[in-house]
Amino acid sequence: MRKIIIVPLDERPCNYDFAKSMSREMPYQVIVPPKEYYGNKKIPGDTEKIIAWLEKEAIDADGIVVALDTILYGGIVPSRLHHEELNTLIERLDVLLRIKAVNPQILIYGYQLIMRNPAYSSSEEEPDYYEDYGREIHLYGIYQHKETHNIISKEEIVDFNRIKAILPKKYLTDYLKRRAINLQLNSQFLSLVSNDIVDFGIIPQDDASVYGFTALDQQKIRKLIEKNNLELNVYMYPGADEVTNTLLAKMILHFEQKKPRFFLKYSSELSKTVIPLYEDRPLAETIKYQVLAAGGIIVESLVDADLVLLINGPGVKMREASSILEVRTVEYDAFRNLVEFVEFADYVIQKLKKPVIIADVAYSNGGDLHLFKLLKQKQLLYRVAAYAGWNTSSNTLGTAIPQGIFAYLYPKRKANLDFLAHRYIEDVGYCTLVRKEVTKTLKEPYHYFYLDGKKGKTVKNIQEKLEEFIALYLVENNKKPLIKEIYSPWNRMFEIGLKVELNDN
Repeated sequence: MRKIIIVPLDERPCNYDFAKSMSREMPYQVIVPPKEYYGNKKIPGDTEKIIAWLEKEAIDADGIVVALDTILYGGIVPSRLHHEELNTLIERLDVLLRIKAVNPQILIYGYQLIMRNPAYSSSEEEPDYYEDYGREIHLYGIYQHKETHNIISKEEIVDFNRIKAILPKKYLTDYLKRRAINLQLNSQFLSLVSNDIVDFGIIPQDDASVYGFTALDQQKIRKLIEKNNLELNVYMYPGADEVTNTLLAKMILHFEQKKPRFFLKYSSELSKTVIPLYEDRPLAETIKYQVLAAGGIIVESLVDADLVLLINGPGVKMREASSILEVRTVEYDAFRNLVEFVEFADYVIQKLKKPVIIADVAYSNGGDLHLFKLLKQKQLLYRVAAYAGWNTSSNTLGTAIPQGIFAYLYPKRKANLDFLAHRYIEDVGYCTLVRKEVTKTLKEPYHYFYLDGKKGKTVKNIQEKLEEFIALYLVENNKKPLIKEIYSPWNRMFEIGLKVELNDN
């Protein structure tokens, strides 16, 4: 049995648990560092312990999937807050050199994020000053970027001058210094790929946009990739919390010596050109990278395909899932055809006997209730190979595609059905419905970003609502999901931690 080490991006379930959960009951030993080595949101993980554990386990391992932000900073949020010196960070990267020297045959796939630049003012996952000046810092980057291309408008020049006058220089200096260090580490990462230490890499863009600091960094990194002829070895596209899943799928396909062929179908042809929320490019272009990065290839023929990827997207513009019950718009009603979409899924599963993956990216931060209703009517919930519909478009794609690949390689695993049930409960039940409903009930001193404990009364209320959702929507042909564990990973409403089993009576 091959041994694969995963070093997740942080301690949240989407990073720490998903890849291991969806790959259970396969002939691979997938291990992660002890949870206690990780931190808690802004509190960084113990990089020394994680590095020591990794070095020890790598001696007899076949592969490593590593989030370098964990090795460097102790997690994704600490990467935005740190005050580490460049030399210290480079020394931490040296663990990969030592591993490769001791175990030259080990396969190392890694990823390191471009530091994000959110468009809103909040210090929830950013430095404290981002609470007051986050929006201004974001706009500063956009205006500076546009200014370099001479496309800044007169109104934007006026606003740029306003921001320059009110934004404390010490905050901007601190922010830009950290971005510069992170950019230098991206360059170091590319050197590891150039020198065959890292066999394949991804540089994901968390909360990307067309203009701004992140886009400027992206341009610099792209030039380095091209200069060093790394275009086929390092991909750069929107994403973050899903990349471990993607690289694990790619690694297992490498060991299996397979490259599955994907046939794509959209619920709306217009979806291809939609730029999803929190991303910087048309949906169709990101999907190409997501399939390639996971180890697959896109083909034009349904007959030739090993897997069928169904993309449920918006017709024109993406909205938040929280608006589903309040807003009905033409881009969701008239500009796509969900009935044909679901009938096609049923045809592929029943007649062609091919695995069907559903990437539900019609909305951000939750699954599409209209699609979910039709899947249930056709009794497809537990017959599709994979489903996801959470957070960003790339988070969803990088969860559904790897799950589908594992279902293709090793079908009829209970672990896959468990993960399917998990996705419906979390992505549709929680993200789309229950999160908003329970948030309205919170009373001071508690609020969206501060609950009464990771397993407090609020979480118990969430479980009750999810149990109602399960009873109403997810019981099918004697199959009923059971919530075995529930908690709030970061003591807030944004995400929920679940362990789910599908009980088959």
